[in-house]
Amino acid sequence: MITLSRLNGSEFSLNPDLIHRAEETPDTVVTLIDGSRYVVTQSLSELVDRVVAYRARVVAEANRLSGEAEAEAAAAPPAPAARAAQATHDGADVVELRTRRA
Repeated sequence: MITLSRLNGSEFSLNPDLIHRAEETPDTVVTLIDGSRYVVTQSLSELVDRVVAYRARVVAEANRLSGEAEAEAAAAPPAPAARAAQATHDGADVVELRTRRA
């Protein structure tokens, strides 16, 4: 969410994914995808900067969470099926199989 100010000074939060269009006429008018319109005190360039910063935070948080999930998966012990598959590739198992064939 980004925080914007109406002309009367009251602040509100807006989901930037809902913005359809923004224009300066000379006030900045934000039109949402449902057709509702908000006149805000921020300039068009400031609005764009806030949307870009919001999206950067979303991507950074997604990367952080993805890294944590990968770290947890790497630290977790392998599942029983994975342990069984790993055991069949040990050198001792290979030697035992060769011994049975001979």
